[in-house]
Amino acid sequence: MTLQTIEIHPAGEARASLIVLHGLGADGADFIPMVDALQLAEVGPLRCVMPRAPERPVTLNNGYVMRAWYDLYGLETHRREDEAGLRASIREVHTLIDRERERGVPAHRIVLAGFSQGCAMTLLAGLRYPERLAGLAGLSGYLPLMASTAAERHAANAETPIFIAHGSQDDVVAIERGRTARDALANLGYRIEWHDYPMAHSMCMEEVNDLNRWLLQVLK
Repeated sequence: MTLQTIEIHPAGEARASLIVLHGLGADGADFIPMVDALQLAEVGPLRCVMPRAPERPVTLNNGYVMRAWYDLYGLETHRREDEAGLRASIREVHTLIDRERERGVPAHRIVLAGFSQGCAMTLLAGLRYPERLAGLAGLSGYLPLMASTAAERHAANAETPIFIAHGSQDDVVAIERGRTARDALANLGYRIEWHDYPMAHSMCMEEVNDLNRWLLQVLK
């Protein structure tokens, strides 16, 4: 595995795993407060894995080098996508999931979650993973490579529950992009739990509480 990870381990052997993917220019450590706020004792011993995306020049930010799962050319939906970067990061995320399985956590006890670019990678990689995952949680993001989703999704995750949340005042990733992802996945038959909150491109405690409840459901 080439990614650095920040990990919070349970006292005993992990029986479930939560992998959280950060957004553009952020870092895995940014999600330690969220993980600390979750109350998941009912799930049993849980390992939280917060990887750090590779550093790369980002076109949208004038080529400035930062942590990013893929390059961004613009925020509008009609902009071209960095398909090569997206597909390379799919492989990295799948390797993270494979590693949890190698450490004794079955795929159906692994939740993949992410914020913004991390949300995009959660939906992109999670739907293509060849084993059934416990759930996918996408926060303040969108669905990249949308046109290829139907052909490339794996049947193993056809029934995997999906949590999608977005801020109604998001001026970075417009809520319409979250709704478009929700509707596209619902039209493909996925079970979507949708939430929106009066916030910008961020998280709020109500969202964390809703995510907590959902995690308890999918990891019970």
